[in-house]
This record gives sequence, C-alpha cells and structure tokens, in this order.
Amino acid sequence: MVNLSDGEWKIMNWLWESEGRTITELTAALQEETAWDKHIIITMLNRMENKGAVAHRKVGRAKVFYPIVPRGEVSMQETRGFLQKVYRGSLGMMVNAMVEDKALSAEEIQELYDILEQAKQKKK
Repeated sequence: MVNLSDGEWKIMNWLWESEGRTITELTAALQEETAWDKHIIITMLNRMENKGAVAHRKVGRAKVFYPIVPRGEVSMQETRGFLQKVYRGSLGMMVNAMVEDKALSAEEIQELYDILEQAKQKKK
C-alpha cells in the first residue's frame, strides 16, 4: 500500500505519462506549477523510492525515474481512503452531498447513470 502526498501525486502524474524522467526533466516540467528546485524533487523522489512508488535506472550520469505502481491501483486506494475518511465509506453519502450542493451538471448526472447501468450489466 503506497500513500502519496499531494506533491508526490504531482510527480507521479508526470511519471505515469512517460517512460521515465530525469530530475532535470521533472524540475522543468513542474517549475511553473510548483516552483520547486531540483533539491526538493530529489528529496521527494528519494521518499517515493523508499515507499516503493518509484525506482530509477542509470542512463549515463543521469538517473531516470519511473513508476513501479500502477496509476489505477494507487487511484483506487486513494479513492477508498477518501471515501472512508470523509463519508464513512458511503458512496451514497458522497453522491448525495454533491446533489445537495448542486455540484453535478446534467452531463455528469448522465455519466453517473451510464456508469451505474454498466455496473448493473456486469453483475448479470
């Protein structure tokens, strides 16, 4: 089980989109959004390696970092944790909160109907 901080999610999203990135590439990619320097990225990558989220390989003098956990697995784990923490594990409570807040567009409501219909078909 890998728990990622908000900052680690930013790095992982870049790594999941590529075959791997160097510290220099990650620093450039995240510069505008975060203003992190390479030392912050190095610290975070070391922490993420210790958690088992990323690994690296040497390419010349550079280290190329790549994810070793699938995005779907980490996303599902994060979703379950959020649902448990905020809504005591109740998906219905979460959807109801969104409805009460009028936070769902007509398109999103239709998307939910479609998802539920697909789930229903898979159960048959």
